[in-house]
Amino acid sequence: MPDRRFSVADPPAPDHALDDDASLHYAWDNGLDPALTVAPGDVVEFGCRDAYDRQLPREPTVDDVRAVETDGHPLTGPVAIEGAEPGDTLRVDLLGFEHEGWGVSAVPPGERGGGLLPEEFPDPHVRAWDLDCEADGTPVARFADEDAPDVAVPLAPFPGNLGVAPAADGPHDTMPPRAVGGNVDVKHLTAGATLYLPVETEGALFSVGDCHAAQGDGEVCITGIEAPMSVTARFDVLGDRAVTAPEFETTGPFTPTGRDEPMYATTGIAPDLMEATKEAVRRMIAHLHDRRGFAREDAYVLCSAAVDLKISEVVDAPNWTVTAYLPESVLA
Repeated sequence: MPDRRFSVADPPAPDHALDDDASLHYAWDNGLDPALTVAPGDVVEFGCRDAYDRQLPREPTVDDVRAVETDGHPLTGPVAIEGAEPGDTLRVDLLGFEHEGWGVSAVPPGERGGGLLPEEFPDPHVRAWDLDCEADGTPVARFADEDAPDVAVPLAPFPGNLGVAPAADGPHDTMPPRAVGGNVDVKHLTAGATLYLPVETEGALFSVGDCHAAQGDGEVCITGIEAPMSVTARFDVLGDRAVTAPEFETTGPFTPTGRDEPMYATTGIAPDLMEATKEAVRRMIAHLHDRRGFAREDAYVLCSAAVDLKISEVVDAPNWTVTAYLPESVLA
């Protein structure tokens, strides 16, 4: 069986472990009792469900996606860190990830369906992925359906949703990101990255979930490659380094393969950055459909999994430029 682990060199053994049953919750809430209390420097392994809360089969249908019932992202935790007080900074060293060999991307139905382009994709769509390795050992995701386009998206696992409890009392939705973290969906929080979070409540109360095997910058169809996996992290409390929103150190990868490589790019130019973003993605979908033979729905899913959006220019008023980059290596 291929190695499903992605970790720093010589990772330390966990001091504690939390599974996804005993410590599951669906909201950020400073009133939750800690599932675990640890000392600064301790290493914790978190078992994390996928965003669909383990309710989907390995190769789901649209009806399976419609049937999912959840009140938010399933999060594992919270973990209290001894000595953490409001005004401190929590340091989180992301040491490793281990996936389970499969993932799912979907254009979801319902109120949040359609992602960036809901008018153009009003109907739900789903693709299962096999997470495996190329002959040379490169970890990749491929569509599980043999009739689907042949793509090879390099794997770079990270948690989409991680953070600490906010100061405001009561439950808070897991969908929007906040100053204390949450659903930030930063694809570069891979093994070896260090995240800094502002502490707003005693113990910090850290939780994590919504892991992705890969994602393009933008996550435009509203899902990356959603996958259950374990996350291993080390914690420390910093009293002399104040942050007011998530900050991090990372080595990437900044392209899907971790090296400079040939890309195909489309642009969006408009007086509004969101409209420019939509135009760039529309043109990439058209390119994949017209020139590469993809169904539009599969092109949209691939954009979410492997296309990186970049703000190329915000100074030449009245128009701004957003560029969408697709690595040629993904199109196997």
